[in-house]
Amino acid sequence: MPPELMWEPTRKPQSKLPWMSQLMWRQPPRLSREGEAERPRPQTLPLCLGLTLLVLTLPLHAAIPWTIHTQPTRLLNGAPVLFHVKAPTKLDSLAGTWLGHQLSFSYSPSAKVWFALAGVSFETKPGKYTLELAGENAVTKTPLKFSSTFTVARAQYPEIKVELSVEKKFTEPSPEQLKQIDESKKVKEEYLGRVTPDREWNGNFAAPVDAPTSDVFGSRRIFNGVAQREHQGLDYRVPTGTPVAAMNDGTILLARFLYFEGNCVVIDHGQGLLTLYFHMSELKVKEGDPVKRGQLIGLSGGTGRATGPHLHVAVRWQATYLDPARLLSMALP
Repeated sequence: MPPELMWEPTRKPQSKLPWMSQLMWRQPPRLSREGEAERPRPQTLPLCLGLTLLVLTLPLHAAIPWTIHTQPTRLLNGAPVLFHVKAPTKLDSLAGTWLGHQLSFSYSPSAKVWFALAGVSFETKPGKYTLELAGENAVTKTPLKFSSTFTVARAQYPEIKVELSVEKKFTEPSPEQLKQIDESKKVKEEYLGRVTPDREWNGNFAAPVDAPTSDVFGSRRIFNGVAQREHQGLDYRVPTGTPVAAMNDGTILLARFLYFEGNCVVIDHGQGLLTLYFHMSELKVKEGDPVKRGQLIGLSGGTGRATGPHLHVAVRWQATYLDPARLLSMALP
C-alpha cells in the first residue's frame, strides 16, 4: 500500500482504563472511497462511558462500611452496654449474638441507626469478645452478616466487706424454712429467666426513689460471719413507707412475697431486661399490670432478709445482673 494512503491515529495519553482504548480501536481503520481513513463511529463512545460509570460506581457502593459504636466506649464487667449499628444498606431486621446472648435490635428513624441494650456479666474476664450481626436487605431480601471485636476491661468495684447481722432463719433456716426457700427459688427460676421479644423500655431509666445510696453493686457482704457473694444491686437509704417508682416502662412480671426478697416487684422491660425492687412494706401493683416510668409500684420497707428499712434495686439482663448505677447514668434512645 502506498505510504500516502496509510493513516495512523494521533497517539492519545494512556487511559487509566487500558481496556477502553482496546475497545475503541480494536478494528484497523478502513479507507473511504476518497482514500481517507474512516474515523471511529460516534456510537462507540456512549457505550464506553456507560461501562466506565458501571465500573466506577460498583466499588464505591460495595465499600460502604458497617459502623458500630458503644455506650460506654469502654466496656466493663458487670456493666450494661448500648450497641449502635449503622448498616451499609437499608435493612428489614437486625439481630446479634453477644457473649452467648441473643440480641434483637430496634431501629431509630430519626438517628438512622439500629440499637440494642445488652450487658457484660460480673464474672466475664478481661479480654476480647466478638459481636456477631445478621440482617436482611430490605430490597433484595438477601442475608447480610458482620462481626466486630470489643475489649472488655475489669471494673474497679469496692473491696469493702460489710459486716451485717440478720435473723438466724436467713443463715441457719429450719426444715420448714428450707421448704419456703425452695418454693421461692422455683418461682424465681420460672419467672426471671423469661425473655419477651418486644422492647418496652423507652428512653432513660430513672431512679426509683430520691434518696442517697447505702451500698453499691459489687461489694462483698458478710451476714452473721458468713461470707456471701458480691452485692448484686443498689441499696437506697429510705425509711419505711417511702413511695417507690418504676424505673422505666414495662409490665409487672412478679408482685409477691419471697423468702429472702420480702415483698418484691419485678418489671419486665422486654428482651430479657428486668428491674427488681425488694424488701417493700406494701405492693401497689399486681402481676400483668402495664406500668410507665415514674409510676408508683409500692412502698419501701424492711421485709425479707434485710438489716433494716431500705430499698434494694437490681437490674437483670438475660440472667445476668448488671450495675443499676451505670444503667441510670446512660443516655438511651
